Amino acid sequence: MKTSVVGFPRIGENRELKFSIEKYFRGEIDSKELKLSAATLRKRHLEVQKNAGINYISTNDFSYYDLMLDTIVMLGLVPTRYKELNLSDIDTYFAMARGYQKDGKDVHALAMKKWFNTNYHYVVPEIEDDLKIEINLDKLMGEYHEALSYGIETKPVIIGPYTFHKLARIKGNRDSKEFLASLVKAYSNILKECDNEGISLIQIDEPALVFDLGDEEKQDFIRSYKEILGQDLNTKVLLQTYFGDVRDIYNELLELDFWGLGLDLVEGKESLNLIEKNGLNGKVLFAGLVNGKNVWKNDFSKTLGIVDRLKEKDIEIVLQTSCSLLHVPYTTKGEDKLSEQYLSHLSFAYEKLDELRILGDLADNKDYRTTDIFINNQNLLNSDRNSFNQDVKDRLDKITDKDFVRTPARNERSKIQRKAFNLPHFPTTTIGSFPQTKEVKENRSLYKKGEKSKEEYIAFNKEKIKACVEWQEEVGLDVLVHGEYERNDMVEYFGEALNGFIFTKKAWVQSYGIRCVKPPIIWGDVYRTKPITLDWILYAKSLTNKPMKGMLTGPVTILNWSFPREDISIKESIYQIALAIRDEVLDLEANGVNIIQIDEAALREKLPLRKTDWHSEYLSFAIPAFRLTHSGVKPETQIHTHMCYSEFTDIIKEIDDMDADVITFEASKSDLLILDSLKDNNFETEVGPGVYDIHSPRVPSVEEIEKALKIMLTKVDKDRLWVNPDCGLKTRGIKETKESLTNLVQAAKNLRNVVYL
Repeated sequence: MKTSVVGFPRIGENRELKFSIEKYFRGEIDSKELKLSAATLRKRHLEVQKNAGINYISTNDFSYYDLMLDTIVMLGLVPTRYKELNLSDIDTYFAMARGYQKDGKDVHALAMKKWFNTNYHYVVPEIEDDLKIEINLDKLMGEYHEALSYGIETKPVIIGPYTFHKLARIKGNRDSKEFLASLVKAYSNILKECDNEGISLIQIDEPALVFDLGDEEKQDFIRSYKEILGQDLNTKVLLQTYFGDVRDIYNELLELDFWGLGLDLVEGKESLNLIEKNGLNGKVLFAGLVNGKNVWKNDFSKTLGIVDRLKEKDIEIVLQTSCSLLHVPYTTKGEDKLSEQYLSHLSFAYEKLDELRILGDLADNKDYRTTDIFINNQNLLNSDRNSFNQDVKDRLDKITDKDFVRTPARNERSKIQRKAFNLPHFPTTTIGSFPQTKEVKENRSLYKKGEKSKEEYIAFNKEKIKACVEWQEEVGLDVLVHGEYERNDMVEYFGEALNGFIFTKKAWVQSYGIRCVKPPIIWGDVYRTKPITLDWILYAKSLTNKPMKGMLTGPVTILNWSFPREDISIKESIYQIALAIRDEVLDLEANGVNIIQIDEAALREKLPLRKTDWHSEYLSFAIPAFRLTHSGVKPETQIHTHMCYSEFTDIIKEIDDMDADVITFEASKSDLLILDSLKDNNFETEVGPGVYDIHSPRVPSVEEIEKALKIMLTKVDKDRLWVNPDCGLKTRGIKETKESLTNLVQAAKNLRNVVYL
């Protein structure tokens, strides 16, 4: 049976692309050297897939930053403000991603949002009134012919017009339907150009089809593709979907002239039923049966059982990943610190290629159940992983409804806290982390390698914390943080301190652009044996008379930014983590830390893509899990949380129900759109919508921040508004951070003088 891969990671097994781009940003290499580095990676990835026996290999799945950003360039939809910078093509590209502030020119970056239900971030297209589509296929054709030069025939991948339109932000007076029509014409021409180049198959990704679709949305899609596919071309089209099923439009897809349909049979709950009930109408099924989002070995019995059912329908099947392998690490081969017990259960991108080949071979063998490779797979999966802890189970069983309720009510707590803290109006703070310089990372690295003693490691971090506290006091911030110099990542750090997690050495996954994370893997039941953050926070607290925030990561984010278990429910995993974080919260409070931030940056991430499933499959336990972490604290203790880079407006009531005292949101890159939702829903929690974008190196002016704050005051009560950046500052430089925070504090002071004097 033939095999296919939806897409492949691009950052490099050792993050080569990340480091090359950073060198380019620093001026250490030129664009020619950067492009050479990228070409080397692409060749390596193509050869790995070819050598693994993959039949349908993708091109144009590579990106310097993001495929949605690449699509903006492909369609010539670069907003005017970036064109007016008069930069090179690649610098214009990066200006859209990161913003630009140089030589008297100052532009913001495009917004970023989470890519469906993943921790990957995409760049949001911004469609202005006067933008006209001008197709540029240099990248698509260049990478296709590059692969051909290596003797590899590929299927170029593009994000489809329906999904691009759905995710774009259409500004001004631009008519949405008119813009979609112009996209359809452009994609029709793209297909013609592919046909002219002799491209035999193109993959068009339309993941937006897994959302709830109404009649109007379905008609938009059908009209669009009737026109795109209504040409007499030799190039075949594979419609690729992922992250769910296409139940609302499945039968209509069968009537359209697609050669193949790529369906997710891992997250698509109805995919198999749809196929069995309605067939494929002669189309080729690209069956997404190897999980592209998790790291566990494939269950050959389950997968081949589905294949057997599909064969009964006389369907031509291609085995493939459920989605792009962008969302998993490269390979387990370099993980020499993990025991064979752990490694035997794990499958990263390279290993998933092998699984596809093996499954393809087994699918062609009617006696596959008697083969050694099948039997070994089943023996492994049925073996005891030693992942359960009776004490954890007993504690979960004892949770009662009272454990999810904090008293007194929030409005009463607010009065108590204002009297206790006596903070100025529009209190200023940061989200937690401060710049992680080369020296900070080196200190942590040397300690982990055993080349630095624990005493030396602690002494270095204490020096950094002391300097950070002095820095914040000098700038004039009202509520301080310790800087998080001891932390590698907001999830990995806590996972390392909790039982139940395992950790990799090189299993990096791209989060956005050049930002990579190394997600922990939840192997067993999670519990805490000793305080995690207490010593660091108490040291920082001893250095100042100002309030010092305790900084924690919440249970939902820890779960969502880890690779979860598949042998227990997500709900049970989250509640286990919530109890561990609850213990940390109570320890901090008992030691005099009276402001505690429990970040839930990833709350939205695992929200089901269909609204009908939101509460029953997620919010009904995700929101209570957060309440469980803090319900035991005193009224005087102020609980903060933080959320970023997702659409929150449609779950704003549920967020308010988390019962935090203060919530900070990402807002600056989304044009403060969340403010209307806060007002419309009578949001009760004190709130700090981010006043500037920390993912860009540009420094916001005092006037810019004041302007944002004045807009906020039209939607948020003046006694409930906090002033803070969008997110943590670990990726920023020291100079730009200090300048930005100085301007932030000054803007808050200016506003106090305007509003209260």
